[in-house]
Amino acid sequence: MAKEKENTTPEKKSKKSEKKKPNRVVKWFKDLRSEFKKVVWPTRKTVVNNTAVVVAVVAIAAILVGALDAGFLKIMDLIYNH
Repeated sequence: MAKEKENTTPEKKSKKSEKKKPNRVVKWFKDLRSEFKKVVWPTRKTVVNNTAVVVAVVAIAAILVGALDAGFLKIMDLIYNH
């Protein structure tokens, strides 16, 4: 019985090694494609609205930082000139 098991084990190993392994890069791209199909893309209107909000917030922040910078510059001028 031990001889029978020894004979069947190498055959199973050789069959497994004969199976073609899928290329991991190809599988990755196939998975990527299937994931992109699941994505819910925003509408053009949503993108435009979100972009407008971001630009407005950045502009307000720039004005605020500029005003603070000018104010601190005036304060530093007053301190150093006296």
